[in-house]
Order: sequence, then structure tokens, then C-alpha cells
Amino acid sequence: MAIIRDGICSAPADLWAPLVITAGKLGGMPQLPFSSPDGFVQLTLAEAPGAGHWFVFRGDQLLVEIGPPSPEPTDDLRVRIRPSWARVPLQKNNTGYDPLGSKALRTLYLGRLAGIDCWATEVPRDTDAPAGMNWEGLRTLFSVLDDTHLALAGRAIQLLDWDRAHQFCGRCGAPTAPKPDERVRVCPACKLSVYPRISPAVMALVQRGRELLLGRGAHFPAGMYSALAGFVEPGETLEQCLAREVLEEVGVRINNIRYFDSQPWPFPNSLMIAFVCDWAGGDVTPQPGEIEAAEWFDVFHLPRLPSKISIARGLIDAVAHQMRETYSRNGGAKGIE
Repeated sequence: MAIIRDGICSAPADLWAPLVITAGKLGGMPQLPFSSPDGFVQLTLAEAPGAGHWFVFRGDQLLVEIGPPSPEPTDDLRVRIRPSWARVPLQKNNTGYDPLGSKALRTLYLGRLAGIDCWATEVPRDTDAPAGMNWEGLRTLFSVLDDTHLALAGRAIQLLDWDRAHQFCGRCGAPTAPKPDERVRVCPACKLSVYPRISPAVMALVQRGRELLLGRGAHFPAGMYSALAGFVEPGETLEQCLAREVLEEVGVRINNIRYFDSQPWPFPNSLMIAFVCDWAGGDVTPQPGEIEAAEWFDVFHLPRLPSKISIARGLIDAVAHQMRETYSRNGGAKGIE
């Protein structure tokens, strides 16, 4: 696979053309949300829960200390309002700390962030938040909670979901047990080992001249369009999946595939792998039941786009920015087509 970093394509020139964008320059963000933060060391072994950062979940909501509502509008059509600030609980000593009394259903040790222990805990869905705290979804906490803590919260919710889902063996039904020195649950009866799993999904931004092909699903907020995406099937390469998904979803053939970037996506457990590609033929025909609408949009007149929490927005912004610069510099469509 050709890797594009700082505008350089590592593949031979006759394999893939140089990428039209510079990967990683996403509106000033040093890295995409939910990426493993610098200074974090993943560990599984620890003494009894105590001092450290606590990521306490009730379903998909995180327990946070929270400020008043922010007057600033959100960039996410799914989030009506965000708090002005939020932070995860920090226990500063080992004096029997228990975030919510004895209500924890499960507690996992995540590792250390800059030398501070980090814990993930799940509590029942009817648990009330302590005074001065609230339950909030990760989308709501984007740009409000510290980026490092948001990334670890994304890791924590996936591990809690994995631990909950694999209390019993999927092969023989016997209760499983965690292995203390490894992130795995093992069946003592048939020896099946279950590790945390991710679901890889590809994302395609298709270019044609000065246009970008964007689509929307029925579950999207009104008026919002995004890049096309789909899950990788067994036996497929990422490039094969990309071509299949685009053809299935909108009836279009593609070529000249270029890697952009990737992002962990804890909704619920995906790894998004984004590419840019060129239109190679076919008329746009949305797949019934999957794609509500798909259209070619002029790069200077794009519709509502996803929040900057997702790689989709970073991909579209980066490509559109480079296309507009190229178009403006050449004084017309000739510079892009």
C-alpha cells in the first residue's frame, strides 16, 4: 500500500499517482480524536483499584464533573448543546476510593497516563450521578473534555463492552475468566481465548474534476452528507473493499486509490481507514435501504458536513482545501480536471 505523509507517495510513480492532499493536517488538530495519546502506557496488571483517573460509564455515558452550558454553537448536528467544561474524576490517594459506592459491575485497569493509573468502571443504568457531576455521551464531550482523557474514554468504553459481552464462552457456554497478565478472557473448559476486537471499515472520498461525491444515510441529521464508508469483509484487501462498497452504495467505479489516515472509532468498536480515489465511470445510483441520497458537489459549494470529531470531516476538509487552492491558483477548472 502506498503511504502518503507530508505530500509524498511511497509507491512507485506508475502504481499510484501522488496524493492531492497532505494527510494529517486536520484543522489544526495534532491527531484525530480517540487516537492513543502520547504518554499513555497500556497495562493489565495493577494492585487493587485506588488513586488515578476514573472512567466510569453508565451504558455509553461517561461520569464527569461538568460546567454550565456553553453559549457556543456545536459543530455536531447530533449534539444540541455542550457544557463549557468537563473533567473525569481524579482520586489522589489510595484510601479505599470507590467512584459510586459498591455499584460497580466491572472494573478494568487501563494502564498509566504520565505515570498516573487509569481505571474503567461500569455501573448499572439506573445509577444517579453524584452531586456536581453528570452523565454525558462522548460526542457531547468532544472539544470540552481534555483530548487525552477523551481518547482514553474511547478506549475504556470499548474494553468494558468487550468484557461484558464475553462473560461466557461463545463455543461451549462455560463462564470465562480474565488472564491477569494479558487483555484476554479464557474459557477454562474448551480453552477458547477472546481478545478485544475491532471492526475495520474503509472510507472513500471520490473526486471527479472539481467535484466530490458525498452521500447520506437515512439516520443522518437533516441536510448532512459525508464520505462513503463500509465494513471490510473476510478475504478482502482494504482496496478491494473500497471498490466494492462504492460500487454497491452508489453504482460508481473508482481508481487511483490513495491512503489518507486512520482513526479509532468507539461507536461501538471500529477502526476507520480513509482513502481518496478518482471516479472511473458510472452514474450515481443510491443503494435502496442503505443510501438515502448521493450527489456530486462542487468543492466551493459543499453541503452540511459531519462534526470534526470524525475522520470523515478531516478527510473532506483536507481534500477540499487542497482542491480549492489548486483551482484558485490556476484560475479555473483546468487546474483540477
